[in-house]
Amino acid sequence: MTERTTPPTAARKRITETIHHLHELIDALDRRVPHVERSGEASIARAAAALRAETMKRIADLEQEAAAVPDHTDVG
Repeated sequence: MTERTTPPTAARKRITETIHHLHELIDALDRRVPHVERSGEASIARAAAALRAETMKRIADLEQEAAAVPDHTDVG
């Protein structure tokens, strides 16, 4: 039996799409305007900042993963 693996181009595409979606999340967080008059706003702002930091780390991890994916497939 052969083991099923994701072709390198499909893996790279999946990673690239995920990175794109994570950048969209960061863009949305950056667009959010704090409403200091609202109760709990400081907590929301802290959570948003933490989420942004975690997202940036995930993007960096995925970029490293993408760099490790071969650019071509062996045909033989």
